[in-house]
Amino acid sequence: MPMSDTTVTKIDSRHSPHGELGQKYLASGKNVAMRLWEAQPPGEPRPEVRRDYETVGYVISGKAELHLEGQTVLLESGNSWVVPQGASHTYKILEPFTAVEATYPPAQVHGRDEHPA
Repeated sequence: MPMSDTTVTKIDSRHSPHGELGQKYLASGKNVAMRLWEAQPPGEPRPEVRRDYETVGYVISGKAELHLEGQTVLLESGNSWVVPQGASHTYKILEPFTAVEATYPPAQVHGRDEHPA
């Protein structure tokens, strides 16, 4: 009789930890992690940062501008995007914004996702 797979992990987002920038950490594997930005309020962009991970995201609702290496990209419901590892970027939320992102390597490991000094 074959053994059942015990590596499956289920995350209930109601109990997920939050990061200091407002992100909710979802499932995380050895090589990739997910996080949720839920109903982020409009406002001025945060300072530009360079992160030690690649990010791919998908907009669930709302609007934001992604400022990436001198380019401005409007993000709306149904759009997806990529921020390469090490790229200078920031976001400006235009309407209450909900999006899910995946990061490689996992953003929350080794302090990669901490607020820049």
